[in-house]
Amino acid sequence: MNLFVILKRTFDTEEKIVIQDGKIVEESAEFIINPYDDYAVEEAVQLRDKHGGEVTVVTIGEEEAAKELRTALAMGADKAVLINTEDDLEDGDAYTTAKILSEYFKDKEVDLILAGNVAIDEGSGQVGPRLAEFIGIPYITTITNLEIEGTQATINRDVEGDEEIIETSLPLLITAQQGLNEPRYPSLPGIMKAKKKPLEELELDDLDLEEEDVEAKTKTIEVYLPLEKQAGRVLEGEVSVQVNELVSLLQKEAKVI
Repeated sequence: MNLFVILKRTFDTEEKIVIQDGKIVEESAEFIINPYDDYAVEEAVQLRDKHGGEVTVVTIGEEEAAKELRTALAMGADKAVLINTEDDLEDGDAYTTAKILSEYFKDKEVDLILAGNVAIDEGSGQVGPRLAEFIGIPYITTITNLEIEGTQATINRDVEGDEEIIETSLPLLITAQQGLNEPRYPSLPGIMKAKKKPLEELELDDLDLEEEDVEAKTKTIEVYLPLEKQAGRVLEGEVSVQVNELVSLLQKEAKVI
């Protein structure tokens, strides 16, 4: 099977994030593989081990993103591709990412493309579906189980607190949800092997793309940290007194009624 995983380098939301001039200060941020993409990498490696084939991880970004690709290689992926846009793009959005990826995939023989359901930094969940539309293959999002027999796939996915079972055929793009599997930690032997695995680096020119071809369709107006939560208040006294005080607070302080 020809298995591809598209992953994103994101800042670690467990660590402190500094905002300056409406942008995240990258020098003070810690970066990781987008956590939902970890499920995609793990699923691809398991499918490769079961059905044979090759796992290629692909990302778009600057030179630093090679670190996250090496992590995916240490998890068991076979090779990696970095589409370096450092000198070509200042800003981009989900359209930009999907358009660049579609040019990469246009001459590839694909059985399955796996991606995270959503990126924790922007949270749009658009790149996977947009890419599938660009290259003309079906897609299924938020999957929690995947079984493949030959060219047929049976998929379980989250649907508004319930579950949906879908049968379809390859080629296919899926986006992984928490619960699909338990991503492995890179082992020491895996880390050592990853250093010798191929990591190809491409630029927009290699994909016959110009900056205007992938110009963002959206614009970020402002980036800011959430407001600090205020301490709660405990109302005391008889229930009728508490109710009157609560209504008063909602009207005069919270101004929600």
